[in-house]
Amino acid sequence: MTNKERQEISVGTITEALPNALFRIKLKNQDEEILAYLSGKMRLHRIKVLIGDSVEIVLDPYGGKGRIVRRLDSKRIS
Repeated sequence: MTNKERQEISVGTITEALPNALFRIKLKNQDEEILAYLSGKMRLHRIKVLIGDSVEIVLDPYGGKGRIVRRLDSKRIS
């Protein structure tokens, strides 16, 4: 398996915006909140995320911060 196949992807909702492009996110399938940062491509293309947006997150396997890789629109959320 490659590293991309091992990455755990989760969906969550942004509950708080913190300084330095950090966000507090409530995961959809769990009742916990994690810290996450914007991925490099989202910073590069200046994709904005706001409180209440649903996002796709790649979780760190070691329990650190998550990485926001995609902002989801309302049609994609199930």
